[in-house]
Amino acid sequence: MSDRPTPATLRVALCQLDPTVGALAANVEAVVAAVTAAEAAGADVALLPELVVPGYPPEDLLLKPGFVEDQARALRELASRIHGHCAAVVGWVEGRRHPGADPHDATDGPWNAAAVLHGGRLVGSYRKQALPNYGVFDERRYFDPGAPGQALFRIGGVVVAVTVCEDVWVSGGPAVAAARSGAQLVLNVNASPFHAGKQELRERTVTARAVEAGVPVAYVNQVGGQDDLVFDGGSMVVGADGGLLARAPRFVEDLLLVDVAVPSPAGSEPTGSSSAGSSDPVPLIEVSGPRATPPAPPATAGVAPSPAGAEEVWSALVLGVADYVAKNGFDDIALGLSGGVDSALVAAIAADALGPERVHAVLMPSRYSSEHSVSDAEQLAANLGIDHRTIPIEAAHSAFLELLAPSFGDLPHDLTEENLQSRIRGVLLMALSNKFGWLVLTTGNKSETAVGYSTLYGDTAGGLAVIKDVPKLLVYELCRWRNEVAGTDLIPADILTKPPSAELRPGQRDDQSLPPYEVLDRVIAAYVDGDLTVEDLLASGGDPAVVQRVARLVDLAEYKRRQSPPGIRVSQKAFGRDRRLPITNGYRAVPPG
Repeated sequence: MSDRPTPATLRVALCQLDPTVGALAANVEAVVAAVTAAEAAGADVALLPELVVPGYPPEDLLLKPGFVEDQARALRELASRIHGHCAAVVGWVEGRRHPGADPHDATDGPWNAAAVLHGGRLVGSYRKQALPNYGVFDERRYFDPGAPGQALFRIGGVVVAVTVCEDVWVSGGPAVAAARSGAQLVLNVNASPFHAGKQELRERTVTARAVEAGVPVAYVNQVGGQDDLVFDGGSMVVGADGGLLARAPRFVEDLLLVDVAVPSPAGSEPTGSSSAGSSDPVPLIEVSGPRATPPAPPATAGVAPSPAGAEEVWSALVLGVADYVAKNGFDDIALGLSGGVDSALVAAIAADALGPERVHAVLMPSRYSSEHSVSDAEQLAANLGIDHRTIPIEAAHSAFLELLAPSFGDLPHDLTEENLQSRIRGVLLMALSNKFGWLVLTTGNKSETAVGYSTLYGDTAGGLAVIKDVPKLLVYELCRWRNEVAGTDLIPADILTKPPSAELRPGQRDDQSLPPYEVLDRVIAAYVDGDLTVEDLLASGGDPAVVQRVARLVDLAEYKRRQSPPGIRVSQKAFGRDRRLPITNGYRAVPPG
């Protein structure tokens, strides 16, 4: 007889869902529906995202014992509804830290865990070992790490390892240890947030881990918007040889069904064996055997196209807006439409996200607004098919100047009078928001946000800063891409070619107050995104006057950023979760003066 490995196949359903943090009942229903669909498709196991029951990231909800208990109760209810052949791997919070407990005592948790459900019960639970604590991640604040050498599971006759997100990012980590202990397949559940280029990085990482472990890896990811984060899906299965076997579409919910071929060890069925560095055997929990009757073959799992460049950033912004509006209970949005490129981009994103009938643009010209700005804004609104109204602010501006005249006296006009116009516009937008229940979108880009080129309580007034993480040059790139997709100048060409201006004084242009955006964006990318020092930038040949000025503006604007609305994260270093600096800060990159 041949001693060649006997091939086995496990039908895996990767359930790419869009949960809502804290919506326990709704999340449970979504999981039940997904597992039901997986069962109907003949799946042996359904993979659901990381922490899908409480939603990800639950942040300081995890510090509330009642919340942790409620989501555990929801998990038990969910388990009671999982029947049939198909098992489910579901993210949840296991255990809890009792009030007054030693924070270094890891015996009670809590743990970021993945429950294995089958036959109406909780069969077992895996506890995440690698806890990320960088960038947007803060898991050591909330969770204890799981111990190595945790149980393997036999599902559909195949020995599988359950892992959670960061576990597969660690070379030689839990996934590899599990394979060495007898796992034939690694199941990995994720809530991996988007930034530009992230999918390519994920695929390289999962490929490296599959090759290192010598077994296939099935990787399911969350999709949807959660505050400033966007999750883009892209769930995948990678073979032991590193080949991409299947990939789900990105930015949408999906159920990806894949028959994963795995080899069995020669001579006998695999059993739990010693984990690396331990003489103790790894437990093997029996969940289910092969189906008595093989299911009909599924449709061949494909590799869905993966958008890149402007398309993936646009997709992330659209999904982020749609979910932020829906999950926070709004129906419509409002924004100020100036005739400039930033507000044009936000309007186009909103129309794609919500439908033009739910977008309300407000034109608020002042004495300094040019005729072409008004006409460009009107043309954009007509092109997008969105509602628009015009509320001139001259009467309010004049009234405010008259009210302030006794206090200002003979002092010359300066930024005070300029910013007053922006604040009037903010008041009008918020009044419309109060009256009609519209969410106000702000329109400042990352370049302006970085250096504080905005008016506090003026153009920063609103509920969501859509392009807060989009540099000015990328603003233009996104507009041009959207026009290419439309096959017409959906965003009028005049908006893309005229010099940027806030139009708060006669003849004003952005380049009178800021370096050219080609220069500014490059310095911001290095100083903010790259965390380089002024000395680093000067050593690389940066213009001393420009570098020092931009760095000083970035440092001084921290108090403005702290008071601005959340913005959708599309880069690796966004203001907010990624970059948290003190406002009261005696250390400056450039000495004052």
